[in-house]
Amino acid sequence: MARESASPIARNKSEPEQSKIDMSMMRIAVAGTGGLARLIAHFIQQDTGHHVVLLSREEKPQLKREYQVAVVDYGSLQSLQFALRGIDTVISTITGLSQLELIKAAISVRVRRFAPAEFEGLPSMRRPNSPLDRGRSAARQYLETTQHQMQTTNFICGILYERFQPLGLAGSGIGLGSGLSSEGDFVMNCRTMSAQAPAYNANNMPNVTICMTAAQDVGKFVTKALDMPQWPPELRMCGQRIEVKDLVGMVQRLRGQDFDPIQWHNPASLRSALELATAQQDRATMLRLHALIATAEGRFDFAQTNLNQLFPDVRTISFQTWFLAKWGTPPSG
Repeated sequence: MARESASPIARNKSEPEQSKIDMSMMRIAVAGTGGLARLIAHFIQQDTGHHVVLLSREEKPQLKREYQVAVVDYGSLQSLQFALRGIDTVISTITGLSQLELIKAAISVRVRRFAPAEFEGLPSMRRPNSPLDRGRSAARQYLETTQHQMQTTNFICGILYERFQPLGLAGSGIGLGSGLSSEGDFVMNCRTMSAQAPAYNANNMPNVTICMTAAQDVGKFVTKALDMPQWPPELRMCGQRIEVKDLVGMVQRLRGQDFDPIQWHNPASLRSALELATAQQDRATMLRLHALIATAEGRFDFAQTNLNQLFPDVRTISFQTWFLAKWGTPPSG
């Protein structure tokens, strides 16, 4: 099990003055219009009486058929302030400087809660200078200095199942700017049946473990969390916790064929591969290897899944059920 920070259920050290939030009817802004943002907005609209608005950089006529969409300029504080007036809670799925400007605007118009764009592994285990960071550590640090003004939490879901679907995360419009959204960018390509599996830890034991969650279940849990009167520092969810070697075996069984080629890795072998990719200036491979190193080091493994415990009525889909729905059953015989 990976080393973890203090219990995610503990309250923030400094509570905002307006911590008693009227839960009956809230105005929620979801920053972004990608697949995850749309799923969160869908479940808020379907399962609650709260009002939801999507913040978009450009006009989205197709989305306006289902949602209220506010066009914003993330480089203009005035534009963001106008869009956020009257908003109770912001759920962000954007990163970088745009997210920092969004936080500043949220504070200035007295938004009461803000959830930054995490939605993966443990933030405490991500190196701030990592290419996987994309400005998220800076956003977290800034939010920590504003806890007396605005509640905040980090939604932790591990690896999204959608990484392993046809077309990868991009097939659901998720993570399009991350450089890791294509089919086969993480651990395995389930179409060509090739894999780089970070199954071995630093002691060369084959017990590297990851937590995974379907994007639709992330949307359901985030929606449930809106009605919590107080947010702890982290809200963790998990659809399935599995060792990487067992995930490889499951996919082979469900696809009806073995991975060929497959490379098994530990952190040392991945760092050697990263040195070679760096020397060759192969940026795409470098990014994939950084993600595999983070996996081997335990960043996507965690316990104390408080959202699962708090909301047992959210029945998460198993990876096998999800995978068969995406790829179909293997041919018999």
